[in-house]
Amino acid sequence: MPVEFLTDEQAEAYGKFAEEPTRPELERFFFLDDVDRDLIARRRSTYHQLGFALQMCTVRYIGRFLPDDPLDAPWPVVEHLAAQLGIEDPSVVKRYTERPKTAYEHAWEIRDAYEYHEYDDPEWSRRFRTFLHGRAWTHAEGPKALFDHAVGWLRRNRVLLPGVSVLARQVSEVRKVAEKRLHATVAGAARRADPALPGDLVATLKTPEGSRFSELERLRRPPTRTTGTAFARALERVDEIGAYRLGRLRLSQIPPNRMAALARYALGSKAPLLERAQEPKRTAMLTAVMRHLEAKAIDEALDLFQVLMATRLLNTAKRKTEKERLSTLPQLEKASRVLARAAKALLEELELVEEHEADLDVAALWAAVEEVAPRAAVMSAAATVVTLVPGDENSAEVAMRAALANRYATVRPFLALLGESKALDAASAGKRVLAGVRGLPALARGYNFSPRFRDLDDQRFWRAPLPGVETGTYGAVEDLARNRVNLNEVITHWPDMLKVAGSLVTNQVRAYDLLRMFGRDGRPTPLGAAFAEYGRIAKTAHLLRVVDPVDDTYRRQMNRQLTVQESRHKLARDVCHGKRGTIHQAYRDGMEDQLGALGLVLNAIVLWTTKYIDAAVAQLCAEGHEIREEDIARLSPLKHRNLNLLGRYSFTASTPAAGALRPLRNPDGPESDDDDDGAG
Repeated sequence: MPVEFLTDEQAEAYGKFAEEPTRPELERFFFLDDVDRDLIARRRSTYHQLGFALQMCTVRYIGRFLPDDPLDAPWPVVEHLAAQLGIEDPSVVKRYTERPKTAYEHAWEIRDAYEYHEYDDPEWSRRFRTFLHGRAWTHAEGPKALFDHAVGWLRRNRVLLPGVSVLARQVSEVRKVAEKRLHATVAGAARRADPALPGDLVATLKTPEGSRFSELERLRRPPTRTTGTAFARALERVDEIGAYRLGRLRLSQIPPNRMAALARYALGSKAPLLERAQEPKRTAMLTAVMRHLEAKAIDEALDLFQVLMATRLLNTAKRKTEKERLSTLPQLEKASRVLARAAKALLEELELVEEHEADLDVAALWAAVEEVAPRAAVMSAAATVVTLVPGDENSAEVAMRAALANRYATVRPFLALLGESKALDAASAGKRVLAGVRGLPALARGYNFSPRFRDLDDQRFWRAPLPGVETGTYGAVEDLARNRVNLNEVITHWPDMLKVAGSLVTNQVRAYDLLRMFGRDGRPTPLGAAFAEYGRIAKTAHLLRVVDPVDDTYRRQMNRQLTVQESRHKLARDVCHGKRGTIHQAYRDGMEDQLGALGLVLNAIVLWTTKYIDAAVAQLCAEGHEIREEDIARLSPLKHRNLNLLGRYSFTASTPAAGALRPLRNPDGPESDDDDDGAG
């Protein structure tokens, strides 16, 4: 008979050998140690020993003694136990049930020897109910999953499994209690926030006259187009749902997954079914739905805003700057050809002067240049190149920012709409971002903004007071750094700090041991306090360099470091493509092996690419090509267009000849049809 949520097959397999144990399961549950053997050796006959061992291991594996037939186990299990006991004929176990009471007596002895507990034991019954109620409250899982977790808890704590109907009934009752508690808690929070809120939520189930949808169904319909009108409607929907002010409900004691599951259940129900639901379930479901719709509406509005910014602002500005640069290309090419011919003539003339060790004649040099192009044409070409090729390396970014500023009028209405929405909120970490969004309407009305030191109020800056320097000398920086570094701590412990640094660098002392010297009983030692004071100086210098409004060199260095790390992650994802870049092993050791192999492959690729880059640079230098240091600095061993990342990886130990590398590709040869992925 099926037990409520269990099928016939699941109920039949409960508390039995549903299938033959695997080899790891045999080694884990059916291995007999010295304690087991001593207890088994007390039996006189071999069939009693084998039957006793079978019952002992059965309760370990299943969680209870087999009630009908203690020998109802797969034959490989019996053979495995017989081999450990040195019993040549496992079939003698059939005599174990000749006296039925023997199996019960052995079961009681095993229960007492290994401290198994009966299911109805008061103490363990209380512990089990505590676990079951806690699991049902904190996890939004179905009855079968909760049933399986209950079986697992009983087995781990050596509580003998009850009958399948007893356990299934208790799981069902616990789930009902958890659901009632959830409904009462959510509905109670809604009534405490506003006694009229439940009635307002129920009113959303009514279908207005002349409409085919209820108010709730209308709010569930997301915008289908990415236009300015759709964005305005999305924000209107955010404000409509936000008018219920569900954020004021105190629901922090409810697990978020339970609220999400309640919202999913309610979203899958029709409005008439929700209206017929009993209280407090109806109020709880409507509250969960509206909270879910509020979060979803905000996400959809922000997604639309992102799409509009990309299509109306970023992509348009990018196309404009690219078009402007392409429009100057013919003029730049023409001027470059003139300068190239003039430079070639000038260099040839200089080589002749150097070869004959003659004096430099400027007139002769100009004459040589004017043979290929008039002087006026050369000067005009030089002026054109200077105009079209700015000396600033960030000219493309400057042009992009200028184009974005020109497109501001297009996106200004969207900025104002987003900033004027009343339903937007943020966690503590996002308050400053939200404050900036709130200021967008004022910015759209023409107010200017510039970075100031006081905008960094969430960071602590420190200053080291110098002797002979009066307070107020540093102006804004001193106002910002209201905290002082205790230089006396640093000066007093400076010799010890140097010793610590030297010991760490030379590996004379482990970092773990050094950390123990810095704190004791949760408080810093004098040496630890000195390091903390010294670290505040470095942190302040770092923050000031990051926010420097004039020189952004430090920020660009950090960005380059991030770019290198992202390139390594890109290579790692491409190498780990077999499972879409996921670590899929079932055990921790397997995951560590997979990650270790991935690191090995990455290191091999970087080493291999580095050696060939060095060889390519050396060959170019040998051929007389000019290689600039700034170009070499931009070379990266993380590019992998030339690598085949499909198939399996194998490593064969070999000893190549010293310095032996494959011939480098001829740059004038035909291009390969390799995938461009990873090139850049």
